[in-house]
Amino acid sequence: MTLPIERARSKRPVTWLTIIGVLMLPVVIGGILVAALYNPTDRLDALNAAIVNDDEPVTIDDQLVPLGRQLTAGLVEGAGDDTSNLTWTISNADDAASGLADGTYAAVVTIPENFSAAATSTAPGGTPERATIEVTTPPDSLVVDDAITAQVTQTATSVLGEQLSSTYLENVFLGFTDLGTQLGTAADGAAQLADGAQQAADGAAELPGGASQLASGATELATGADSLGSGLDTIADGTSASASGAGQLADGLRDAAAGVDNQDLVAAAQATSTYADSAATETADLAASVGGLAQTLGGLQAQCATSGASAEFCASLGGATAAAGTAAGDAVTAATSAGTASGYATPTADGIAQLTSQSSAGLLTAAGKTDELAAGLSQLADGTAQSADGARALGSGASQLSDGADQLSSGSATLATGVQSLADGTDDLATGLRTASQSVPSYTDAEAQSLASVVADPVAAEGSGDSLFGASAVPLLATLALWFGGLGTFVALQAVSRRALTSRAPSALLALRGFAPAAALGALQGVLVAVVVQLAASYDVGQWFTFAGLCVGAGIAFAAVNQALVAVLGGAGRWISALIGVLAVATGVVSTVPGVLSEVAGLMPTSPAYNGMVAALTAADGVGAAVVGLAVWAVLAFAATTIAVARRRTTSVRALLRSAPAGA
Repeated sequence: MTLPIERARSKRPVTWLTIIGVLMLPVVIGGILVAALYNPTDRLDALNAAIVNDDEPVTIDDQLVPLGRQLTAGLVEGAGDDTSNLTWTISNADDAASGLADGTYAAVVTIPENFSAAATSTAPGGTPERATIEVTTPPDSLVVDDAITAQVTQTATSVLGEQLSSTYLENVFLGFTDLGTQLGTAADGAAQLADGAQQAADGAAELPGGASQLASGATELATGADSLGSGLDTIADGTSASASGAGQLADGLRDAAAGVDNQDLVAAAQATSTYADSAATETADLAASVGGLAQTLGGLQAQCATSGASAEFCASLGGATAAAGTAAGDAVTAATSAGTASGYATPTADGIAQLTSQSSAGLLTAAGKTDELAAGLSQLADGTAQSADGARALGSGASQLSDGADQLSSGSATLATGVQSLADGTDDLATGLRTASQSVPSYTDAEAQSLASVVADPVAAEGSGDSLFGASAVPLLATLALWFGGLGTFVALQAVSRRALTSRAPSALLALRGFAPAAALGALQGVLVAVVVQLAASYDVGQWFTFAGLCVGAGIAFAAVNQALVAVLGGAGRWISALIGVLAVATGVVSTVPGVLSEVAGLMPTSPAYNGMVAALTAADGVGAAVVGLAVWAVLAFAATTIAVARRRTTSVRALLRSAPAGA
């Protein structure tokens, strides 16, 4: 059965088979493209790849770390809940090379020997090194195979790297907690040190006053000791004189024994008694003074240890105190001897007074007592001289004590300033450590693990699928199918009627007669392409109806444009139509095409159809603009076809004669 439609480049009638063929062309094209290219990652198991694991595990803290095996397991198991994965074969270098050469494997992933060592090189004491793997594909691999292999291996290595980074960061965050605790402990210690330093500063501030008092007391002690030495020298001289007098008295007594009535002897004895009494009194006073001095030095020595004076100075003061005590003892001994001598001298004088009436035997006894007095006075003189030496030594030591106390006062002032500075600095240190301890973050094990997992992978892209073609794949494939469907329509059908020259119908009507069947075919092609897409993608009903309406509009508009191209340019129009289809593919796959091509593609009739379909299937805007754009292209194309028909309806006489039959 034939149809009243003209066939292009042939006078044979158009049959239903021709119409069905034209109608099914975009369906076949769209079906093949959608079936082959839509969501290729759902069929990753058809891609065979090999893994060559040459990694040598390392040991960290007595634990074996085989990261090469872990990466291998990650590649084989796939990522998360996604069941689609390459078909992996764990192989060796030779088998992988031969399989890559003969096409058995589409890719080979090689894990080098130092993979574990490099991946764990961020541990303390190591030299950081990036762990790498090698992905090898054959030179004749298909266009998208390399991208699929790279995406899968990158995902596996990223997951492993994230795990390693998470573990490392978890240890870092826990280290922050330990650091904060240690800083807090250090702050407590510094605070205690500051308190102790402040107490020391307070004590040191009191040292200069005590040292000044000690210097004044030592100066007075030196003066008193010097005066004591001079007095003791005088007493020693007097005592020595008394001893000499006592010796002379003894001699006189012995002489008196010879002459009992000697009145001069009686007078001498009385004088000796008087000297002995005076010596006893002065020696007793001296003993009392030296004893008081010894007590004063003892009190200073007791205060020395608590005043903060140096140990050397306290030792010198102790020596002076001991010397004063010894001198006091000697003075007491001398006073005792002087008293004894006085006791002997008085009865001796009385006895001498009685000698005039007594026998020579009594005088001899008195002479013996007087010798004893002389001996006692000599001992007293020696003891007094020793006391004088001790007093002078005490004066010298007291002078040194005074100088040392002055130096102690000056040094104590410097010490007080330094200790106060130490106390202030230590307090500042404690405050700084406390601030640092509070500033350092603290984490529990769970918090550190959670934070480390986020920091190791801080940015996540939501809403981006793993499809290599994305949401624009279906609109692009549908646009191409309908465009080539429109081109195929006017490969089979005549764009301008051959009867245009002889027909009396208006040019617009003649153009419409060629456009009407093509528009009907374009509309049906749009419906069929939309059905094929729905079978593959299963869109929502509302989305699909909008998409289907745009497919119908695109089919009609593309029919009008292809009719105009053929009507105006003839066979060159079909070539330009094919070029438009190629440009649509080139500019619809990737956004990195040259700017000139993108600008040209934006002016083509395929652009509003593609943009409208994308808007119908996604949240993008542009459905209304696409409908307007397609309508404008259809109107302009029909107008161009009408003009071409009008031009075909004029001819020359020569053309008529050339086309007339030879026998006419």
